[in-house]
Amino acid sequence: MSDKLSKYRSKRDPNRTPEPVPDTPSPDGSADGSVDGSVDGSVDGSVDGRAFVIQEHHARSLHWDLRLERDGVLVSWAVPKGLPADPDTNHLAVHTEDHPMEYLTFHGEIPQGEYGGGTMTVWDTGTYETEKWSDREVKVVLRGERASGRFVLFRTRGKNWMIHRMGAPVRDPFPPLTPMLPTDRTRPPKDVSAYAFEFAWGGRRLLVPIDGGRTDAARDHPWLRGLAESFGSRTAVLDGEVATLGGAELLVFYDLLYDDGHSLLTEPYTTRRAALEALNLTGPHWQTAPSWPGESDAVRRAAREQGLPGVIAKRLNSPYEPGPSKSWLFVPS
Repeated sequence: MSDKLSKYRSKRDPNRTPEPVPDTPSPDGSADGSVDGSVDGSVDGSVDGRAFVIQEHHARSLHWDLRLERDGVLVSWAVPKGLPADPDTNHLAVHTEDHPMEYLTFHGEIPQGEYGGGTMTVWDTGTYETEKWSDREVKVVLRGERASGRFVLFRTRGKNWMIHRMGAPVRDPFPPLTPMLPTDRTRPPKDVSAYAFEFAWGGRRLLVPIDGGRTDAARDHPWLRGLAESFGSRTAVLDGEVATLGGAELLVFYDLLYDDGHSLLTEPYTTRRAALEALNLTGPHWQTAPSWPGESDAVRRAAREQGLPGVIAKRLNSPYEPGPSKSWLFVPS
């Protein structure tokens, strides 16, 4: 018989990696049932309830590995941006070598310098049903805790594959990347208890969309790649500005427009602020800006002492309103 795991073994040394590396099989066994060797275009109900796993793999570049049990192995694809949440957007899926069944539960640190070196965790696991399986198209229904629904993997040109979600989107659309802007005031509002007060940093405004562990903002700010990767599969749109503090650039975040598949535009400032603080955004080039509800005079005085241009008063019950808004007030220090 053909050894379906020969390519897998050729890339791994069991003495150097914690990954499962089964022994070479004996000559007797079943035929190859992998994607490349199967040309079965019919519906295959005999594999209903077989296992799948999706692993989050922080290797040279972040990606997710989708593995489907079939004929004694895990047929595998690397999906750089994870499973698509919207049927209008297909994601690249790179067909890789078959993996052993023991990989269903594998997680750990693959040493740097080894094939796939980096941290691997189990992102989701469950069972799946097969609707079609051929050498050019695999249509399945995933039944996991985080990944569920109908997906089709299809071959394009050469060895390239894409993955498509069938059915309705499973998350809100991303909001427009238009920042909310304050209105200028010469004095703080009279009802200070209705506002939170933050420093006006005097920097460059920056909205940071994060999807699939990546952000377009990294094109101008490469150091944001680390922040985006730390989000894993969690989607977000962060609002802040790049300020120069102590001679170094620092991105200070002070609002959250979108979080984990849900738009927060209509939520009050207090809800968005709590969600932002729960992210614990602290890194070498970014941090969460402080906020002081009801503290007008002290914050304004501190801004003046630190040479900042002023403070922003943000109404506690205000939604996020892209463009100029009277719910945010700039007051000079």
